[in-house]
Amino acid sequence: MFFHTLTTTLLLLLPRLALSQATLTNPVIWQDHPDLDVFRIGHTFYYSSSTFAYSPGAPLLRSFDLANWEAVTHSVPYLNFSPANAYNLTSGSRAYVKGIWASTLRYRPSTDTFYWLGCIDGSKTHIWTSPGGNARQNGGEVPPQAWNWSPRPVISNCYYDAGLFFDDNDDSQVYVVYGNTQIRMAQLVVDQNGDLKEVRNQVVYTSGDMTLEGARLYKRNGEYYVWVTRPADAQFVLRGKSLWGPFERRVLVDRIGGPLSSAGFAHQGGIVDTEDGRWFYLGFLDAYPGGRIPVAAPLTWGGDGWPSVVRDGGNGWGRTYPLPVNTTRKVNVLGPRVDEFKGGKLGPEWEWNHNPDNGKWLLSDGLVLKTATVTGDLFAARNTLTHRIVGPKSRGTFRIDVGAMRDGDRAGAVLFRDKAAYIGIHKTGNTASIVMVDNLNLVEGSWTTSSTGRVAATGPSVTGEIWLRIQADITPAFGTNTGRQVIFSYSTDGRTFTNLGPAFAMSNSWRYFTGYRYGVFNFATKALGGEVKVKSFAMEMV
Repeated sequence: MFFHTLTTTLLLLLPRLALSQATLTNPVIWQDHPDLDVFRIGHTFYYSSSTFAYSPGAPLLRSFDLANWEAVTHSVPYLNFSPANAYNLTSGSRAYVKGIWASTLRYRPSTDTFYWLGCIDGSKTHIWTSPGGNARQNGGEVPPQAWNWSPRPVISNCYYDAGLFFDDNDDSQVYVVYGNTQIRMAQLVVDQNGDLKEVRNQVVYTSGDMTLEGARLYKRNGEYYVWVTRPADAQFVLRGKSLWGPFERRVLVDRIGGPLSSAGFAHQGGIVDTEDGRWFYLGFLDAYPGGRIPVAAPLTWGGDGWPSVVRDGGNGWGRTYPLPVNTTRKVNVLGPRVDEFKGGKLGPEWEWNHNPDNGKWLLSDGLVLKTATVTGDLFAARNTLTHRIVGPKSRGTFRIDVGAMRDGDRAGAVLFRDKAAYIGIHKTGNTASIVMVDNLNLVEGSWTTSSTGRVAATGPSVTGEIWLRIQADITPAFGTNTGRQVIFSYSTDGRTFTNLGPAFAMSNSWRYFTGYRYGVFNFATKALGGEVKVKSFAMEMV
């Protein structure tokens, strides 16, 4: 056990010691963080992204140099969307590939309030706010305990792929740019309760037959710039002297090469300036099976007021650039880490598959997962807890005590997506057997379950603690027939691991949108009452 303890200690130091970048290296975060919205308060940069049906939703990341990022909170602590049974995985309903798509987040200085907006399922725009963090007075920094997100009244319009903008002269003047092909501008006012009300709405640009979406709005030198993307390969800039147009259009990047092979083209994102007036563009690449991962590049502005992306020697998107900001401020960088599930709440890197049943889990010197659903279908089971995979190659190891499982229970470590597999424990009578299960599949498009899996291999029986490991290669293979390989293994002492079952080939399809994740689960096939305790999770590069 000394080896295991030493390894855990070293891994705990990794986020602070090994991963801090001295340059801006692309991908800037090798994890699935798509549809990004980025902005700055003082010396602090913030980054919000999509989560679909995962809960909590809309993760918020923080950086001090644009190269090293940490997770700090979620803008949507639970998915208060309709129908509730779909987002709660109850009554046979589900919300796969629904929920939070390209949303937007900004800060209103006059009231010290963060505003998050997102159109849900093509109907209404939901709003959450977090006030009272003293961000403006502290260079943008908000203490962890100061995040206090709460829902506000919805807006009846769908602000599709929206960009929120508070006027820098008077932040009671609020605008949202949004749309698909037909780009609209909505003007809102903040009422005495801090709620947003629409007062004007009109079309400001029409592209004709070309799809444009992912709109963001900026102001520079008295002119307005709307960032729009042609999915999934180009970024355009609209420029006008008035928020209401007319707007000219220029190409920023169109099918630009690099910085990774077998990945898509950089597109859709936003821009942000540094305190000393330099600008950077953050977009993302379709990089399945890992998902959509962000890349960054400097921007220059011509004398005519139009921006350009700084390219590498091959006229492509650079793999590295000079560090945007030199600072002594540090973050707990996303990537390899150990979580022993101590403290009063889960860390901001974790998200449940749909809203959890909060009466069926707790933190008690580890994460206790009680069975929350009676089902034979993992995709229908509540309280599967997930963690993004760090690329290009890593492994995730869960240490689990399975001693309190009951007859018919199934628990384990899952490689989670619409085409999934897991290594786990099946309890039959008084025997808990290690199994590797593959062929868990959703139907692409309808996202109903087509296969609940097959037991591909069986290992020995266990009675107490077990270490379950997933080793995943998420090197981009988008647009290829290459199925990146995943190996499942187990250990009864935390030191020696034994592979179990065949290698699993991951899907490169974009239609599920999110990338593969590590996950841990526990569900019943006969009756509720069993539980497991997850004592740790370790993610490390290989």
